[in-house]
Amino acid sequence: MTKWKTRVTDLLNIKYPIIQGGLAYLAYAELASAVSNAGGLGQITAMSLSTPEELREEIRKTRAMTDKPFGVNFSIGQHGRPFEHMLEVAVKEGVGVVSVTGGNPTGFFQELEGVDIKKLVLVAAKRQAIKAEELGADAVMVVGQEGGGHIGRDDTGTFILIPTVADAVKIPVIASGGIADGRGVMAAMSLGAEGIEMGTRFIATKECVHASKQYQQAIVDGAETDTEIIKRTLKAPGRVITTPLSKKIIELEESGAGYEDLKQYISGTANKKYIYEGKPEQGFGWAGQAVGLIHEVVSVEELMKTIIEEAEKIRVKWSVH
Repeated sequence: MTKWKTRVTDLLNIKYPIIQGGLAYLAYAELASAVSNAGGLGQITAMSLSTPEELREEIRKTRAMTDKPFGVNFSIGQHGRPFEHMLEVAVKEGVGVVSVTGGNPTGFFQELEGVDIKKLVLVAAKRQAIKAEELGADAVMVVGQEGGGHIGRDDTGTFILIPTVADAVKIPVIASGGIADGRGVMAAMSLGAEGIEMGTRFIATKECVHASKQYQQAIVDGAETDTEIIKRTLKAPGRVITTPLSKKIIELEESGAGYEDLKQYISGTANKKYIYEGKPEQGFGWAGQAVGLIHEVVSVEELMKTIIEEAEKIRVKWSVH
């Protein structure tokens, strides 16, 4: 435990400084509890659920599966959908950690004034990290352009973004984007991060029970070149695994299609067509360039053990005696 003590492990009361990403439509009790039980911080995705009652049920289900800390992620940029009633449930249920992604966190933080809860914010630029710190974030999760899902507009890679943010803020920095193994953990730490967040790697685990076999297999089979970025023209770029539908989306964008023309193809419904039903002609799935580092579907416990062992070997190899 002391080997992996950082401000992030202290802040979140976890054994290893490894956080599971919010993973829209996928991050539920089975995955979150497995990550927490293995020593990291698992998370539930709140805004993929339809009602506050569903979120309450998922929190209680997770709590029944682990006695370790876990968090609830709020993707607040989903076309202005209200998050307040969902956040209220997380607070009332005594969740110790919340994370916010995909939008301006000002209103989110206002709802949490006076509440004893740890607040993480996903950012993709130094200016966003500075703003998050000013608002009262306890830590920032910093995603480089290699990451899956929504990324920054500046195309800044993790290797540059992490040290520039670490130099600019006093709160802990958690690295995200392109990390899938112990090498990534150690690289992130050397750049000034005190923890890492992984999304794509946790999709290819046995406890990500909602992910279709086709989606998981595409991640396992994919090379680092088998992803592409959609929604650039909407100023909301996101990295996906290449599918026939993702290619169609990009073709439509290149032809000048606007949001109304694109919305049926970039919707949550289209997302679920692939990640749940495995239909690449009708859907898409978020994935980062780390697919090139992922070669099998394993249990979360096995994954975490392998990552820590690999990181430890690197630490020993480069230790100064």
